[in-house]
Amino acid sequence: MKHVRTKTTYLEMHAPSHVPIAAPSADVTIERIPEPSVDFYRFLYNSVGSQYNWVDRNLMSDDDLLQNIHDDRVEIHVLRVVGEPAGYAELDRRIPGEIELAYFGLFPQFVGRGLGKFFLDWVVGRSWSYQPTRVWVHTCDLDHPAALPNYLKAGFATYDAKVIEQIVHDR
Repeated sequence: MKHVRTKTTYLEMHAPSHVPIAAPSADVTIERIPEPSVDFYRFLYNSVGSQYNWVDRNLMSDDDLLQNIHDDRVEIHVLRVVGEPAGYAELDRRIPGEIELAYFGLFPQFVGRGLGKFFLDWVVGRSWSYQPTRVWVHTCDLDHPAALPNYLKAGFATYDAKVIEQIVHDR
């Protein structure tokens, strides 16, 4: 593994501020996966993040990963199109009063179909259903170029930005 310097932007909401976006088609569903297997979770994680240099969860041991994703306060939601996984979101409610959108994204073949905006809107609504005082997310300049603009359009506001050393795949 190697490291690169990347700008990471931290965003938050302190109140819901979105207008619901309708599903782009009747064949779009969202399913909560209460206790995903390590293999299924890593399939989701890598299907979304491999092209954006997501590596954190692959560096975790299976036991540590299971402990994390099987915590009752961590939710894994899968976006499906005609039953096929198209993306996923991970909500982390382990800090009282806060919800972190820890991971969010679409599989490459589903990008550009309006699914991301719909799914992000759904995830934000799900987060606010718990009535936290804050919902937050971070993204970096290695993520999809639409990530930051979409978070801002969804109602998140930037509260910090840092240049950090990020682990990336050796390619």
